[in-house]
Amino acid sequence: MSINKIDQHIAYLSIGSNIGNKKKNLENAITLLRGQERLHVIKVSHFYKTEPQNFTDQDWFVNAALKITTILKPDELLNTLKGLENDLDKEGKHFRFGPRIIDLDIVYYDDLVLKTPVLEIPHPRMHERCFVLIPICDIGANVIHPVLKLRSDELQKKIEKQEAQKVLLLDEED
Repeated sequence: MSINKIDQHIAYLSIGSNIGNKKKNLENAITLLRGQERLHVIKVSHFYKTEPQNFTDQDWFVNAALKITTILKPDELLNTLKGLENDLDKEGKHFRFGPRIIDLDIVYYDDLVLKTPVLEIPHPRMHERCFVLIPICDIGANVIHPVLKLRSDELQKKIEKQEAQKVLLLDEED
């Protein structure tokens, strides 16, 4: 089946884990995403060790970002991501911002602005989180936030001046 370029959408995803072998959890999720028929992983950022935000009494995360193309609509993409999360983590996270084996979020989807009860694009807190922006900038520094009208790298510089969120490049042996 041939897919029209018009049907293709570009999305950026944030991916993270802070339970078990975090790097392997991300690699497993990326492998599952690559096995999906209706999306294609184009780029993967570096992996980063990141200090937890919001609920800080938990282990550090490993985070990354992905650039994908997809023919899925935003709600279909969300359902696909939540299905993969469930496949990799049967118990799921026990509370908001709590520890999890895998977390997949849509950060950008084309230049779409969308707010429903279950999905908000661009991600509503991405511009407050270095652990999202730094990996996004590895693969999409020039992507413009469709609400704030700033490039991702500009958002990153802005937040780095405000707060010292610890985000460290993951070493090869980690």
